[in-house]
Amino acid sequence: MIHDSRIQPLRPAPAVQGKFVLLWVQASVRTRDNHALEYAVRQANALKLPVVAVFGLTPDYPEANARHFLYLLEGLRDLRVNLAARGIPLSIRTGKPPEVVLEAVREGAALVVTDVGYVNIQRAWRDWLGAQLEVPFVQVESEAVIPIHTVSNKQEYAARTIRPKIHRLWHDYLVPLEEHDLDLQTDDWAAGLEVGDPAALVKTLPIDHSVPPGTETGGEDAALERVAEFIELELAGYDTRRNDPNVDGSSRLSAFLHYGHLSPLTAALAAREHGGPGADAFLEELIVRRELSFNLCTFNPLYDQYAGLPDWSRKALEEHAGDRREYLYTREQFDAAQTHDPYWNAAQNQMVRTGRMHNYMRMYWGKKILEWTPDPQTAYTEMVWLNNRHEQDGRDPNSYAGMGWVLGLHDRPWARRPVFGTVRYMNAGGLKRKFDADAYAAQWA
Repeated sequence: MIHDSRIQPLRPAPAVQGKFVLLWVQASVRTRDNHALEYAVRQANALKLPVVAVFGLTPDYPEANARHFLYLLEGLRDLRVNLAARGIPLSIRTGKPPEVVLEAVREGAALVVTDVGYVNIQRAWRDWLGAQLEVPFVQVESEAVIPIHTVSNKQEYAARTIRPKIHRLWHDYLVPLEEHDLDLQTDDWAAGLEVGDPAALVKTLPIDHSVPPGTETGGEDAALERVAEFIELELAGYDTRRNDPNVDGSSRLSAFLHYGHLSPLTAALAAREHGGPGADAFLEELIVRRELSFNLCTFNPLYDQYAGLPDWSRKALEEHAGDRREYLYTREQFDAAQTHDPYWNAAQNQMVRTGRMHNYMRMYWGKKILEWTPDPQTAYTEMVWLNNRHEQDGRDPNSYAGMGWVLGLHDRPWARRPVFGTVRYMNAGGLKRKFDADAYAAQWA
């Protein structure tokens, strides 16, 4: 089912005469549970046209490096094969995505269908293209289980304020998406870049090669294997195991979700069918917490800046900006995990080596950066730089919500302390009460 609330015309108009329906793939790089793809297929069948797809590969994407590009290309490799199995050719072209799409439109599009992105650059791309087009242009929500404007029309204060709104709706949206066969197919479409060997291709791109690949493979095929493994073997204990960095009880799905290789609907339906406390905890993270971050990016254009933090937390932090810091570290020292704290160093090393950091350690990691930089503005800048450089899913709404939480976003005032003011404080003693922090430090020393 494709709910009407998922469909948003960006350039309303009736379809025009053309050779094909154009699917602009950018956020949803998959074939399973892809509402934009299914909408394009159904429109093409109604118009008696084939579907062709295009992806714009942007070597100068802000803050992206070889780690990110390899994972992205692994997804495009799978996408080309999986779309071809449905009779849809994929053209991968280098350039600014909206300009790539505009060029493709001029080759004979009757209608353009795309997915939904939440960060500012993704929205700007769609806005620019909508202003250039003379054919209908529609975006279809496929990255949120429930469309963000259906849940709320404002920035939500915290998870506790958005949760009941989501819970009232989620059973209406947790429904399978039926795949329709494409009636008319074509292979008359330029392939563009060859992505059969992502590792070889990434070496040729004019990008930052200073960060090596992470430890996990991207792509729709790997995503579906991982979600099946997680549901069958790990979901039952997720509610307790996910908080211990030593057992690695997290789902390890965030990068697949970030690159659009996995639909949240696919994972949510599987978890709901399994049931139990683990499923409840997982659905809270997958839907409530993740879509809270989408809400942030939708209603706060400064979501990735210090100025976008709540007034109360900025006021509290700035009142204590002159407080004495026992330690101060440079960006280079942070990046090299050269602090006095073995637990912080371990978290940084985990992120640098693998492309991910345990969620609980990420909170501690951020709080200590606030404590070890000259002022809160610098702390925020350093967090964003480190996260976006090394995290496989850097530059994600979840990342910005998490880093904002470190400085008070989606939280409340606590007891006043030096440096932190009334923003929540964390220390190593808290780590040791929750898990064997020394074992974690030794693992990632």
